[in-house]
Amino acid sequence: MALKGWEPGTQCIAKCDHKTTKKDELSFHKGDILTIIKVVNNKGWYRAKINKTDEEGLISRNNLREREAIRVDPNLSLMPWFHGKISGEDAVRVLQPTEDGLFLVRESIRHPGDYVLCVSTKEEVSHYRVIYKDNKLTIDEENYFFNLIELIEHYMKDACGLITRLTKPKLKEGTKSAAEELSKTGWVLNMQQLTLGEQIGEGEFGAVFQAEYMGKKVAVKNIKSDVMAQSFLEETSVMTKLLHKNLVKLLGVVVDNGLYIVTEYMSKGNLVNYLRSRGRSVITLKHLIQFGLNSPPNRMSGVTEFFCGSCFLTAELPTLSCH
Repeated sequence: MALKGWEPGTQCIAKCDHKTTKKDELSFHKGDILTIIKVVNNKGWYRAKINKTDEEGLISRNNLREREAIRVDPNLSLMPWFHGKISGEDAVRVLQPTEDGLFLVRESIRHPGDYVLCVSTKEEVSHYRVIYKDNKLTIDEENYFFNLIELIEHYMKDACGLITRLTKPKLKEGTKSAAEELSKTGWVLNMQQLTLGEQIGEGEFGAVFQAEYMGKKVAVKNIKSDVMAQSFLEETSVMTKLLHKNLVKLLGVVVDNGLYIVTEYMSKGNLVNYLRSRGRSVITLKHLIQFGLNSPPNRMSGVTEFFCGSCFLTAELPTLSCH
């Protein structure tokens, strides 16, 4: 059976390093993300662009796999090692057989609002109270963290007074690691290549920054709260399925001291604010209907730069809502 061809705009991940001296053929590295530009022939050859460099050339389908959309899954968790409200005895039972660095986090039954980090060695399981103080978390009142993800990442690098360094999370039964799933599907970006710039927005969820990723200007939504970061996973999953020239593009995510959602940078700002202010004298009902039909209006080039993933048109055009 012939493989279904890839449409222009399809994003793919390189399965291997590929070096070539052939004219117009692309060289790339394993893990590079490429975008299909057009089909060259029915033998599996395409013209594509490497996302991080904008280099274009010919590629063979054999060297790539399609970047998968993430399925919305309630079992997907940024904190698969969080077991909720269980007792110390239950935690010890869950951490069997014991091994150095095996760990989980639970809610504190004795101190509501606090947590407990349970860490195993081959000999025993130690329990460390995680205190919620001044809107931050701490074990030793020397190192403070915005959230549990940041705390766990810290102690995975250095024991810092714990009985041992954290090395292996004990996943709650039924949960899946969001970081692993995102990585497998090709949506995890390298934090070392992300440079945060000025803050351009803020909400209950966290802050939005102008940033650079691999030399390109991007927008970054940083969610510090554990609960909010978990809820934003669903939004991220939906955005992996939405690839359209009129919708802001998800470039990827970074799971590091919280959740960073990296998207295209919309240089003209917020569409809602524009339509409620100076845009009223420029945008007509016809334009709004064309926005809703995903058809860019004539003589309005640049207006689609306002589109953002959190805005949508209601059935009662021209009302615009934002959630």
